[in-house]
Amino acid sequence: MKKLTLLLFSLIVFTSCLDDSYTPNYTYEYLPIDEAITPDSLTFGEVDTIHIKYSLPNYCYSFDRIYYETQDTTRIVAVTALVNLDDDCAEQIIQEEYDIPIMASQKEDYIFKFFKGVDSDGENIFDEIIVPVN
Repeated sequence: MKKLTLLLFSLIVFTSCLDDSYTPNYTYEYLPIDEAITPDSLTFGEVDTIHIKYSLPNYCYSFDRIYYETQDTTRIVAVTALVNLDDDCAEQIIQEEYDIPIMASQKEDYIFKFFKGVDSDGENIFDEIIVPVN
């Protein structure tokens, strides 16, 4: 019984020392793709590569992942960045590149829509490239 009481007391002391007030101050943001280099065509059943270039506005931004959404024969592509809101970052554009492997799993042409930003009405802008499949 003494061991159980000691264990419960230790657990209460330990959990009371945890600081629940800290929450990381960050957000995620989609970044425009500056340039997308696609193959002239894809071969059904084979893997090819799309080469993209994008820019991070400053050192508060870091690459998180590629947003890749499939809608029928259309593929929507964007860069997702993690933005640290706690740091004071000087404006310095950092250009980066990323290769996306693409498996041609359909016989229809692929329509790639690369995110280019948002217009003054808040609508997404895309650069659309059609890549035929052999």
